[in-house]
Amino acid sequence: MSIEDIGPRPQAFDLETETIENPSYRTVAWSGSYLQVTLMSIPVNGDIGLEKHAQTDQFIRLDRGRGRAQMGPGKDELTFDQEVTDGWCVIVPAGSWHNVTNIGDEPMQVYTVYAPQHHQPGKVQETKAIADSDTDDEPADWSVQPDRVADQHA
Repeated sequence: MSIEDIGPRPQAFDLETETIENPSYRTVAWSGSYLQVTLMSIPVNGDIGLEKHAQTDQFIRLDRGRGRAQMGPGKDELTFDQEVTDGWCVIVPAGSWHNVTNIGDEPMQVYTVYAPQHHQPGKVQETKAIADSDTDDEPADWSVQPDRVADQHA
C-alpha cells in the first residue's frame, strides 16, 4: 500500500486501487478535523460487526465483492436489509444499528467515511479480532468531536 495518513493536510490518492489492494480488516487512510477515510477488507463469511455509532454518520462503498447491509433502530430490529455489490454504497445515519456481511466468495473490499473522525489516525488492524480487542483506537485530540457518547457493539 502506498497511502499514508498525513492528518488534516491536503491529500490525493487512487481510492479505488488502495481499497482493492488493502489486505487489512481496517486501515485508516486519511484523518481530517471533521471526517475520516478508512479502507476495509472483510473475509468471506466475515462482517464489519453489528454496532451503533451514536454521533457518527457513516458512508460505506463496496469496490469489490458482495455483501448484505442491515440497519435498524435496534440490534434486534434490523428493518433495512439490502444486498450490495461492487459500486454500491451504504449510508448509515448516526444512531442506527448496522452491519455489512460478506456473502460473496472473495474478500469484500470497502472504504468507509466517518463524520466525525472515529479511529486513531494511521491505525492499521490486520483482523477483526485485533480491531475488537484494540483498546487504543480513539480519534485524535485535534479532531472535532461532539460530547462523547460511547459506541455500542452487539
